[in-house]
Formats: sequence, structure tokens, C-alpha cells
Amino acid sequence: MTAMFGSGGGMSNAQLFQQVALLRWLSSQSEADRKLLAAVTGVQVGRELLNRITGQDQVDAYKRECILSIAGFLQKNPRASQAQINAEVEKNVLLFAARVKALESTPL
Repeated sequence: MTAMFGSGGGMSNAQLFQQVALLRWLSSQSEADRKLLAAVTGVQVGRELLNRITGQDQVDAYKRECILSIAGFLQKNPRASQAQINAEVEKNVLLFAARVKALESTPL
């Protein structure tokens, strides 16, 4: 059950829609609600497969880490010179690019 929840403890929109469809079907057992549940579940499975094939979720996570790292540097070093800022940005962007490149060789 914990796999169903995101890191923040709540459900994603897709998970919420699936749970609503499941609840409707469980309460009514109607064919229309069964089809709705099957459609919502199919969309969620398709989205997850696409994310796994493309690695987009991981790329987005790497992007967030890159931005947060740069922001953290700027907060800790408010008097950093432009050259220091440029070096930190370049370092983080190169790390981001290397991590994304590494995804290409990662098996599904």
C-alpha cells in the first residue's frame, strides 16, 4: 500500500482518479464503472511505462537537484563573484548532463 503514495505521503492525481474509479465500481458493480476503472488504470499503466522507457521522471529529478544545488550555493555564498557563480553553474550543469547521459545506457 505504501508504494501507492508519493514521497509527500499523498496520492498523485493519476492515483486519485484510479481510486475514485475503483470506489465507484466497488459501490455500484456496474459495467460502465468497470469500463471507467479499466480506462483510468490503462492510462496510468501507459504513463508509467512511458516514463520508464524515456526516463523522464529521473531527468526531472536530476534537473531539480541541479537547480537546488545552484540555489544552495548562492544562499551559502551571497558574496560570490560572477566567476565563482559561473564555475558552480557549469559544474552542476555538467553533472546533470553526465547523469542524463548515463540514463541512456541504463537497462529498462
